[in-house]
Amino acid sequence: MSKLKLAVIPGDGIGWEVIPEGIKVLEAAGAKFGIEYEFTEFDWSCERYHKTGQMMPEDGIEQLKTFDSIFLGAVGFPGVPDHVSLWGLLIPIRREMEQYVNLRPIRMLKGMTCPLVGRTSEDIDFYVVRENNEGEYSAIGGRLFEGTDREMAMQESVFTRLGTDRVMRYAFELCRRTGKEKVTSATKSNGIIHTMPYWDERFAAVSKEYPDLKTDQYHIDILTANFVLHPDWFDVVVGSNLFGDILSDLGPAVAGSIAIAPSANINPEKKYPSMFEPVHGSAPDIAGKGIANPIGQIWSGAMLLEHHGHQEAADAIVAACEAVISGGGPKTPDLGGQASTKDLGDAIAAAI
Repeated sequence: MSKLKLAVIPGDGIGWEVIPEGIKVLEAAGAKFGIEYEFTEFDWSCERYHKTGQMMPEDGIEQLKTFDSIFLGAVGFPGVPDHVSLWGLLIPIRREMEQYVNLRPIRMLKGMTCPLVGRTSEDIDFYVVRENNEGEYSAIGGRLFEGTDREMAMQESVFTRLGTDRVMRYAFELCRRTGKEKVTSATKSNGIIHTMPYWDERFAAVSKEYPDLKTDQYHIDILTANFVLHPDWFDVVVGSNLFGDILSDLGPAVAGSIAIAPSANINPEKKYPSMFEPVHGSAPDIAGKGIANPIGQIWSGAMLLEHHGHQEAADAIVAACEAVISGGGPKTPDLGGQASTKDLGDAIAAAI
């Protein structure tokens, strides 16, 4: 029997409500497919920041390195600026663990209501691969003359050959592995004069290694429009840190609800643990009400199992989510129902 040692970080807001449902479904899949878990919970959060001045302890990263993977709920809550909470927890984990791929499946589950007229689950099924360690989200920059009429802020983007090539190769390998046909590059080389032409050059170079796959590229502005107008055009979309972030939120919204969207922060070489989290964030407006949709967390658990080679168990979790949604099972308010977080989690676990 396989055993996974998992670090659990509920974090903030609805993270504390959806994490238990994610664990419940992981355990249901584990019981069926012979997977055991050892869960260790950490209280790293904005609440901890208020108490100690730190989102996590100084040796937090070293603690996490002893685990197979990290199961994260959400980060951020009113009272702590977002740049403080993210740069105090989420971003250091992504960078120091070399989780350079942020993978987000964009899929409309059967039973979902699509905001796009005439679209079905057959039309929306692709991946966004986001570069997760560099690009526009660098720490290089600063401010001068604060509080004066000469005040200036500068933020530097960083694109390296190592960073661009490895995330692009991951996107091509994903396309090939999943039996899809085309990799699309998100760019803006008509307006951003240095980094985006470089991105385009590297995409062209890497694509030559995969002559069996089709490619195309769009500037980010028209690409966002085509996510809405033509979601069926896409198989795998690869983008920089900023562009990938934007696209991977738009994608699940087009598919029906950002609440169901999972994500994986992956170190493909498995040198360090990868981290799995829902896209929806801490949702402070509904935190504590017990009505948050747990599917994003549950699906992230499926991605965790897939990462560790348990494809059958991962598929069973996604199939169970779809069966409950499409089969008249309980639905949380964001899906048009009145069910609680626990109700939906129980139904998915039972479906497995």
